[in-house]
Amino acid sequence: MSEYKVYVDFPGRILIVGFGSIGQGVLPLILRHIGITPDRITILTADDAGREEAQKFGVRLIKETLTRENYRRVLTPLLGRGDFLLNVSVDVSSVALIKFCWERGAMYLDTCIEPWAGGYTDPTVPAARRTNYALREEALALRAGNARAPTAVITHGANPGLVSHFVKQALLNIAADVGVDAGNPRTRADWGDLARRLGIKTIHIAERDTQVSSVPKEPNEFVNTWSIDGFVGEGSQPSEIGWGTHERNFPRDGKRHDFGCMAAIYLMQPGAATRVRTWTPLAGHFHGFCITHNESISIADYFTVRDGAQVVYRPTVHYAYHPCDAAVLSLHEFVGRNYILQDRKRLLMDDIVKGVDELGVLLAGHKKNAYWYGSQLSIEEARRLVPYNNATSLQVTVACLSGMIWAIENPNCGIVEPDEMDFRRNLEICTPYLGNVVGAYTDWTPLHDRERLFPEDIDKSDPWQFKNVRVIW
Repeated sequence: MSEYKVYVDFPGRILIVGFGSIGQGVLPLILRHIGITPDRITILTADDAGREEAQKFGVRLIKETLTRENYRRVLTPLLGRGDFLLNVSVDVSSVALIKFCWERGAMYLDTCIEPWAGGYTDPTVPAARRTNYALREEALALRAGNARAPTAVITHGANPGLVSHFVKQALLNIAADVGVDAGNPRTRADWGDLARRLGIKTIHIAERDTQVSSVPKEPNEFVNTWSIDGFVGEGSQPSEIGWGTHERNFPRDGKRHDFGCMAAIYLMQPGAATRVRTWTPLAGHFHGFCITHNESISIADYFTVRDGAQVVYRPTVHYAYHPCDAAVLSLHEFVGRNYILQDRKRLLMDDIVKGVDELGVLLAGHKKNAYWYGSQLSIEEARRLVPYNNATSLQVTVACLSGMIWAIENPNCGIVEPDEMDFRRNLEICTPYLGNVVGAYTDWTPLHDRERLFPEDIDKSDPWQFKNVRVIW
């Protein structure tokens, strides 16, 4: 029995696909909180990164790249009934792995919905089909006839994932502070009604990473505190926004989809070239990148309120990400190279000397203007809590852990999104690893200190219009 409060026995095997920063960071958490011996864990990875850690923990590591042609042959001996596949890879189709897991009777979790290699950037594929919206619709389509299939949790890292649980806790906190009876919301209709009654117009997933390395970024090098290939992939996709019912101005380069839930729009430019204004308690106001993430779509969809077929309420939702300064420089260089990745990549880990990853949700438009709720995790605290992690990776890896535990406790739910899970159970597991978990109100709006230098075409009647939030490069 583990000495830790949260501990679940698991009689099956665990297969970890991908062993970059997230795979390496989640392994000690799995061994700490899930009752499984190292000999029942296998790592399948495309390179030798992390081999020393795997050997230290006594976990088998297989070096082989999964492809459309070989994944069935490679996975068949490694996965069976009652097992669990944790997918923290890139360039491996999530939909293909979910289907295979169900054929084998195994559970599944990923941190984002991935296509096969090239799926994000293939210029022959229309932009609408390179969006997370399209990937999500493809994954959700698997639900038909599979309601009691082994649980497959999609997009459950820090964001997407943990932030969906932050949103629900933030709504309850705001309701208590403004005197609105929240009741005991359980269904998506209950939560949508609460958000509507509170007057929530927009939800920013607002993140500022201030971690600093002792080794400066060099030219022709991409530096980041988490997966470089993952960041480059999503930064190259069209920018996406869950589109709210309060919006009166449609972006000039905005496009609507002609299929699916219709909860989001996309821009005809990549997220790596789109900035938005936002706010966090430690950083104050700043410009973040409007990088596409699944939560921008799933949260907007989950909180939609309908009167029959008519949508009467939906918040605008988007990610606003300011990565560490070295990653910002890397992104500038990457965009300047016309989205061709630099020749060298470097993940920041042991060389980080200071900094915090401040990740949370900013809910705005209610009686108290805006409320941020989330995690302020320092590099010092992350290192004290779990080895093989930095502040950014730990926020992701502990959410992987909580999603796995929830799936083990709820093993036959088919496809599940974070918004549909028990937010209290997930926060109970994650909170001890999140540093300071903070709720803070602010009177800041995207109109703060605007037009000081130059006049702008802004909508002063509603500061939370996306037109006011957005900044275009």
